Order: sequence, then C-alpha cells, then structure tokens
Amino acid sequence: MSSRRLVPEALALLTEGYAWLPDLMRAEGDTALDLRVLGRPALAMRGPDAVRFFYDEAHVRRHGALPGPVLSTLFGHGAVHTLDGDEHRRRKSFFLPLLETDAVTGSAEHIAAAWDEAVPRWRTQPDVVLFVAVSRVIARGVCRWAGVPLTEDEEEPLARDLVAMVDGFATAGPRHWRARRARARQERRFADLVTSVRSGAVQAPAGSVLDRVCRHRDASGAELTPEIAAVELLNVVRPATALSWFVAFAAHALHRRPELAVRLRSGEAGFATAFAHEVRRFYPFAPFLGGKAVTDLTWQGRHVPAGGLVLLDVHGQNHDERLWKDPYAFRPERFLDHPPGRDELIPQGGADPRTGHRCPGEALTVGILETLSRRLADLDYDVPPQDLTIPLNRIPTRPRSGMIIRPLA
Repeated sequence: MSSRRLVPEALALLTEGYAWLPDLMRAEGDTALDLRVLGRPALAMRGPDAVRFFYDEAHVRRHGALPGPVLSTLFGHGAVHTLDGDEHRRRKSFFLPLLETDAVTGSAEHIAAAWDEAVPRWRTQPDVVLFVAVSRVIARGVCRWAGVPLTEDEEEPLARDLVAMVDGFATAGPRHWRARRARARQERRFADLVTSVRSGAVQAPAGSVLDRVCRHRDASGAELTPEIAAVELLNVVRPATALSWFVAFAAHALHRRPELAVRLRSGEAGFATAFAHEVRRFYPFAPFLGGKAVTDLTWQGRHVPAGGLVLLDVHGQNHDERLWKDPYAFRPERFLDHPPGRDELIPQGGADPRTGHRCPGEALTVGILETLSRRLADLDYDVPPQDLTIPLNRIPTRPRSGMIIRPLA
C-alpha cells in the first residue's frame, strides 16, 4: 500500500483537492480503489463502464449519500438530487423541458442580451473582474428566462448569494457558512415568491420555469410545499452560476491560446461547441460524485459493503489518458474529431439525463457557454498582469485573480 494511503483521507482531500483521487489511482496503477472516507468504507472508480455501474440504481443510490453540508449549501434539503426510483423520476419530470432545444436557445438569448447590456458599463471601468461581472450577467439573464422577477437592486445580492452557494459547498470554515446563509436567504425569498404566485399576488409568465414549479405535483398528486418548490426553483437558477467559473476558464484559455479566439470569431462549424466541451473537460469543477452502495458490491476485484460509499472520479476521468490523447493539453479540436461519448465526458455527471442523476441543465450549460465564449472572443480587451494560477487544492477552483480584463473603448 502506498504511504499516501496512510494519510487520513479527509485530510488528504483538503490538502490535495482535485488531485486526491487521480493521484491515488496513479500510485496504485488502477482505476478502482478501496478507501475509508470519514470512517466509512468506500469504493472509488472511473471509466465509462464505471459510470454505467455507478448510475445503475440496483448498485448505487443517492438518497442519504449527500452530506448535510452539501445539501445546506449547493442542492438544498429535499432536492431532486436526494431522491431515487419513481419519486426521483416524477420530480425530475419538472426539469426535463430544460433539455429541449427551445429552452437552451431561450436561456442563451436572455443571458447573451444581459451580457450585451453589461459591456458598455464594463468599458467605463478601468478593470473588470470577469468572474464577478459574469455572475451578475447570468443572474439577470437566467431570472428573465425562468420568469423570476428581479429588480436592479436585487441583482447584485442574488448573484453574490448564488456564487456563495457554489463556492462553499466543498469546504469548511467561512466559505461554507457564507454558503449556508446565502441558500437560507434565497430559499426564503423564493418560497415567498411561490406563495405569492399561488395566491395571485404575483403573475408567473405562462409556461415559465416559475409557473411550472408552482404547479408541479409530487408522486402523491400534492403540490410541492413552498419550501421544496423554492429549493427546486433555485436548482434551476443556481446551476447557471457555474458558468461564471466556466467563462473565467474560457478567458484563461483564450489568453493562453489567443489563436482560438480567431476561430471562435470565424463562425467555424462546430468549433464553439468543441471549445465549450474542452473548457468543461480541461478545467476542474466537480472533483468526484458520491452515492451509497445498495448491496454488497464488487467492481474490478474491489469490494464495498452495503451502505458504504461509492465515489465516481470525475476529475480523473476527464483527464484519463485512456480516454483522451494529451489529456493535460487544451485542445478543442479533439471534439471536432470525436464528439464526446455520453459516459466519457462527465463534468456534470454521467448516464441519461432524462432518467438518471446527470444534470438536466447540461445542455443549457454547453449552449450558454458557446454563446458567451463567442461574445468573449468578440470583445476587445487587454489582460493586465495578475495571478492567473488555478489552485487544485481549492474546490471549486478558479483563477486566483478572478480573471481581470481591461475592456477597450
């Protein structure tokens, strides 16, 4: 056994971050590991076959697997992510329209419009922290698309809270407590909004996300409580905030390889999509996903008892040389030659988003990232000196500076 395995796994995760599982697997020369995490037996795995095994509900369940701190910050208690079986499929039916082309196009158009509104203001500022600026663009655009009313005064506080929820889900200390307060604050606000829509005090646009969540019923035929409806409404609005990270990463990639901006501006067929996929593959976001073993499980000669943890190594798989040539090189061209297989590229989970736990908003993420990457390539700006390192021991990570740009008039 490697001497690294003697280090308490929770401590190793805190100190090594994204490199924790990939380094363990590299040291063992394997794509499956037996571990103990927080005192519990755990099985870690990666690879397309592992993705299919992980998302088979006969093997792994999500209910009870997500730690309380993650529910209190990122997903919310009672969210669809915590459900399984028929209950999960019924609740997930609310999210399935997000997979449709019209939803992707509509959300991208609203967020692109918010970007276009923001650019003139950026040009009046000496420097713009792109990560922060884009979080406000996304909050404005996604709320318009979802039918959630948002005044100008509410825009910055909402954007700040949405970022805090994502930024604090995988850490202890001030970031975590900031995230908990942010989610509690916005859950109260969104629950009040649901109540106001149901009472007729606020009109939800017909067919909007707000309208549908207020009318959605659970498997028993009952309306969702305002609190659970608020959780799920936030779970539509909040994931778009991840684009603040991805757009900052896109700017980082364009700074390192400016010739890619020329290709984005050219309108080359398929290139914006390939670029978006490569940003999501190359740059770190989710380190791994977890579930609970339904029964005693064996995978590639490794064992975990019923109730133990099963970890899917997301970051390691997205950089696995068995799947990707030159995995630590940023090469959008790889996706022009080979569109991503469903269970190969898994930055937002694997398996079928219509029936499993894969994020149903993934198509929106890709579509919006394509749009904003093209907008970014069209923007005339300088990149002043700054710290552009991306620390792997910070989850979720981003360029230390937030990616500062200096828009030109």
